[in-house]
Amino acid sequence: MYHETSAAESQMVREAIEDDLLLREEFSRLQWAYRQLPRVRFNASPKALQAVLQYSRLALENQF
Repeated sequence: MYHETSAAESQMVREAIEDDLLLREEFSRLQWAYRQLPRVRFNASPKALQAVLQYSRLALENQF
């Protein structure tokens, strides 16, 4: 669903789903749940991004 597997792994998963009824049912439930998730995008403000970057710089400087 998230395309986090290699092509070979994806093929193995597809074959396993085809061969196993319980696995196929579980995968169908997971797909349904995935489709129910809201499609939102979060965009941080430039000010928030700068604050995070500044914090990271200070944390790195204090590490050494």
